[in-house]
Amino acid sequence: MSIEVTVRHMDAKGGIQDYARSKAEMLIEDFPRVEYVHVILDVEKHRCIAEVLAQAKKHVRVEAKEMSDDMKASIDLAVYKVERQLRKLSDRSHDHKTVMKKAETKRQVMKGF
Repeated sequence: MSIEVTVRHMDAKGGIQDYARSKAEMLIEDFPRVEYVHVILDVEKHRCIAEVLAQAKKHVRVEAKEMSDDMKASIDLAVYKVERQLRKLSDRSHDHKTVMKKAETKRQVMKGF
């Protein structure tokens, strides 16, 4: 589990890197399958851009990019998008297995009649 924070076109003053690292650590705590998180912080003119890439087991790769006037807001929104995507993927995989088990037991019950 590694976290990498890259800052482009700006000085990382005010603890922006620490803030991004803490948000990435929260992702790793919430989703134990996540192995690697890369946060890219960039400034273009007046826009603050945060991009979050998360790589999990079984070749799962999730990306999110967000722009706003405040860097912390961009980081929060990008992390929220990644979290939502990871939650959707995990729910989908868990739901799929339980639906298949229910369908199999239903078939077995119907064969018994």
